[in-house]
Parts: sequence; structure tokens; C-alpha cells
Amino acid sequence: MPAFAVEQIADGVFVHQGLQAEADDRNHGDIGNLGFVIGDDCVAVIDTGGSPSVGRALRRAIEVRTSLPVCYVINTHMHPDHIFGNAAFADTGARFVAAAGFTQALAARRTTYLERAERTLGVATNDGWLVMPGDTVVERMRIDLGGRYLALTAWADAHTDNDLTVVDESSRTLFTGDLLFIDRVPAIDASVTGWLDAIESLAQHAADIAHVVPGHGPVGEQLNAMLAPQTRYLKAIRDQVRSAIDEGYGLAYTTAHVARAERDRWLLFDDYHARNVTAA
Repeated sequence: MPAFAVEQIADGVFVHQGLQAEADDRNHGDIGNLGFVIGDDCVAVIDTGGSPSVGRALRRAIEVRTSLPVCYVINTHMHPDHIFGNAAFADTGARFVAAAGFTQALAARRTTYLERAERTLGVATNDGWLVMPGDTVVERMRIDLGGRYLALTAWADAHTDNDLTVVDESSRTLFTGDLLFIDRVPAIDASVTGWLDAIESLAQHAADIAHVVPGHGPVGEQLNAMLAPQTRYLKAIRDQVRSAIDEGYGLAYTTAHVARAERDRWLLFDDYHARNVTAA
């Protein structure tokens, strides 16, 4: 597994940036951004990586920086690159937290996700890779790490039907999960219109945010500027799909033509764009 780098982006806030790549046997599924926040009493982990080995690397990185226990593991949504590392924290006594809808969505895709991980990562999987939350967020939840509070918000259908964002109130750091992709093409797994609504809501709070941790890509400080390319891409899909439907074009034509001007602006465009148009 490649070296596991962790950056401190604010006091007590640490981020590991995953690779801008598809999961494979070389990167062990280390393709999503992960983080942790250290309070006075304990630590909260935000996403755990795409395999137990990535989760173990994250756990070692935490243990290097603090002897405090992990009390929360927060999953921003159910996609494998963000949750298969949960297994590395199963014996910590931590409370696992996710949005309402997470358990049902993950259970429905259990077989598909595990079989795909075996093929792409080249390792045996088992049900221990699927750690379900004990606490679910319907709208909002606030958790205390000991004098340090995290504000959790669940979102309606957007990137998925179980997206969750996390704000560390002390440092004004926003963990967007996959509501925000930087450089890597966004992947629609629920609703393009719902995702655009979520982006609009996030943008309204941009002045309150000092640090932004996207689900994929580099950390930044200017939320609205970071949201802009993704907004452009999703609006192009939404508007052009509507036009194609109105004009009577079929799916094959639509996937071949909608938002093709975006191709050179995104990594992994050819891997996800046709699926995005189909989903829209």
C-alpha cells in the first residue's frame, strides 16, 4: 500500500487525501478523503477508506497523534471507498454514525459491493467489512468530543440518498463527503436536481466555513469557488438531459452528446459520465 500521508489543516483536524484513481490491488481502495478530529476527551473519525487495510493505516495515524480513544466513526454515505475501513475500528467501542437510509442502502448492495471489492482489490472479503451504524441522523445531530462539537447534517437525495456532512465548530471545517468532488468527475447515485439543491444550501453558509474537505480532491478554503465547477457540470447534465427528452432523443444519443464539452475538465470522465447522464 502507498505511504499513508496525513495533513493537519487546523488545530486538531487531520485529513488524508485519497488518490484520484479507481480502486485497485495497488492502492487498496485508498481513493477517498478521510479525516479525524481530536477533542479533549476523544476522537471522531470521518470516513475510513476503501478497505480494512486503509482503515488500519488511518487508525495507526490517529494513534501516532493522540492516546485518546476513538469515540465516533462517522460515515458520510455508504459507498465502499468511504466505509470499508470501518472494520479497523470495530473493536474500539466507538459509536458508528450515518444518515438515515445508510443501512438500507448498504444492505441492498451488500453482495455487489463485496464481490466487486474482491475483483478490484484482489482480496477476500466478508461481512465484517460492512459495519452498520448504531446511530442515525434524520436531520441534524450535534456530538461532543469533550469541549469540541461536531454538527452533522443529513441531506435529501443528492449524490446518494444518505449523504451526511460534518462541521467542526471550533475550526469551522466542513467535511462535505461526496457532495463535493474536486478535479475527479462527480458521480450521480441519486438525484441531479437534489444534488444541485444541496449545493445551493451549502453555498448559503460559505461565509461560516474556513476549511473545506471534499470527498475527493484537495482541501481548500473557498467553498463557493470549490463548488462552482461541479455546479456547472451538474447543471449542464440537468439542462441538456431535459432538452434531449423534450426533443424526443433516446438514451443512446443522449449519453453520447450531453455535456461532452466537460470531458477535458475532469479526471475519470469516461468512467462515470455516461452513467451520470443515464442516472439523470
